[in-house]
Amino acid sequence: MKISVAMCTYNGARFLREQLQSIAAQTRPPDELVVCDDQSTDATREIIEDFAASAPFPVHLYLNEQNLGSTKNFERAIKLCGADVIALADQDDVWLPEKLERIEDCFEREPETGLVFTDAEVVDENLKPLGYRLWQSVGFGEAQRQLIRNGRVLDVLLPGWTVTGATMAFRASFRNLALEIPTDLALIHDGWIALLIGSVAGVTFLDEPLIKYRQHARQQIGAKERKDEAAAVGLDGARDALRRTNSYDEMIAIGTRAQQRLTEHSDVYKSEDALRKLDERLKHLRARANLPPGKFNRAGCVLRELLSGRYRRYSNGVFSAVKDLLTKH
Repeated sequence: MKISVAMCTYNGARFLREQLQSIAAQTRPPDELVVCDDQSTDATREIIEDFAASAPFPVHLYLNEQNLGSTKNFERAIKLCGADVIALADQDDVWLPEKLERIEDCFEREPETGLVFTDAEVVDENLKPLGYRLWQSVGFGEAQRQLIRNGRVLDVLLPGWTVTGATMAFRASFRNLALEIPTDLALIHDGWIALLIGSVAGVTFLDEPLIKYRQHARQQIGAKERKDEAAAVGLDGARDALRRTNSYDEMIAIGTRAQQRLTEHSDVYKSEDALRKLDERLKHLRARANLPPGKFNRAGCVLRELLSGRYRRYSNGVFSAVKDLLTKH
């Protein structure tokens, strides 16, 4: 098995050396590092070229002719990778030495796994731990982990924020399914890749912080601290469901586009089960998005969704039903 690391850079000189050094220090070095630079105006290019001169593996630097943005830049880097497994890398993090070794072990032990992602320790710009992990920040708790163990991967991955690209690796055999990556949806490259691969292959998560996920003022997406959300019950659960807001149109758009992509590639990837599950999830989302005004008028729609079991499978059960009955979207 060969591993490519796909890295995207843009004016990353401040932290880039530490990230490159952490990749070079891997107990299982990558077979290549592919870097796509998105029109940096600082010393990013020079840092990569200096690193390439002494790196213990090939380093391929590509300079974009125009600024592509992070999603399309990662798309280009992924296309240029030549190995069996592609691990994504941001320019400002630090990898723990055993990251690639642990990920490779997963792929070798579990041939049905198409994607592996890990937890991360959230640190400040000086790599000082901030006292919480990435999964805590994105809400990937025990309930969500159990859903993945039970084969309900789409229920976790459809929103698009569970898997962070800096912690992710996937088999290159699924690249054609994931690419091209849409730029008009409410998710970025990592959420789209995870959703598409998770629809047709196994997903494995490692409950280990295998990178230091740096927080600083110039990063595109951060990870704010968030309290653990234990399953709420009784009156507290109802209040929680009533407070929550959902972007149904965004979720419907993501699910619909995923359906289209899976259908286009159904001759290559086994997607029948995923298409059926997506269809059921989209029925529920559309039902909630299109509830009529007035509690009395909504009651019949809410009751039908309750009887179908979709509130239980795809939302917060009776609490979500109460929210829909009592509040106007």
